[in-house]
Amino acid sequence: MRIATVIVVCLLSAPALAQNPAPPADPLVGTVALGYLATSGNTDSTNTNASFKAIWDRGRLWVHNWSALAISARTNGVKTASAEAAGYKAQRAFGTNGYLFGTGNWRQDEFSGYDRQSTEAVGYGRKLVMTDRQLLTVEGGLGRKQSTVNDGTKLDETILHGGLDYQIHLGENSLFTQKLLLEVGDENRYTESTSAIKAKIRGNLALVASYVIKSNSDVPVGIENTDRFTAISLEYGF
Repeated sequence: MRIATVIVVCLLSAPALAQNPAPPADPLVGTVALGYLATSGNTDSTNTNASFKAIWDRGRLWVHNWSALAISARTNGVKTASAEAAGYKAQRAFGTNGYLFGTGNWRQDEFSGYDRQSTEAVGYGRKLVMTDRQLLTVEGGLGRKQSTVNDGTKLDETILHGGLDYQIHLGENSLFTQKLLLEVGDENRYTESTSAIKAKIRGNLALVASYVIKSNSDVPVGIENTDRFTAISLEYGF
């Protein structure tokens, strides 16, 4: 973990290479979203989802991100999906378009084969495309991951962390985003893809349609490797 230690030191002591523009007018922004879908007839099903995101931008030198997500689905009274997640990420500007980061994530999904997964990682990210319409960011780093399999087995491994974040404005009031998370270890490879389209309704309200794919390479017998979640949510921005 010597490389990870060096990255942490740089994260805390790289003012000479970082730009320090004036802080934004409102450094704290975020969104709260809630979705619900119910069908009845031959099949009765209900799906609910809730999410929270907040960004505290201290003039780009330091940026802090918080996120939380909860998904639940029932079919004919039987729970078919249940997932919760929470995360924190700190970014320290490093050069014009780069940054160093430290992140921690927690996930719980009783249907994935893994009761809990927690990760901590540090690394480097860079904005490859920055225009008024598009933004493309990639990042990579090293970390640790602790997992609890549904049968009670506990795993602790070193991981390679990779990420991609793409945004494109489709019009004045619509935005498409694509995010990809990759955690590669000796015991398991975890990937998560989130695609979303957001359309502004009025003021701070927007309608969001999202599609999430979560996959674990190694799961217990009888468990599918991949879970998929489709959601339509009403989002409020602050």
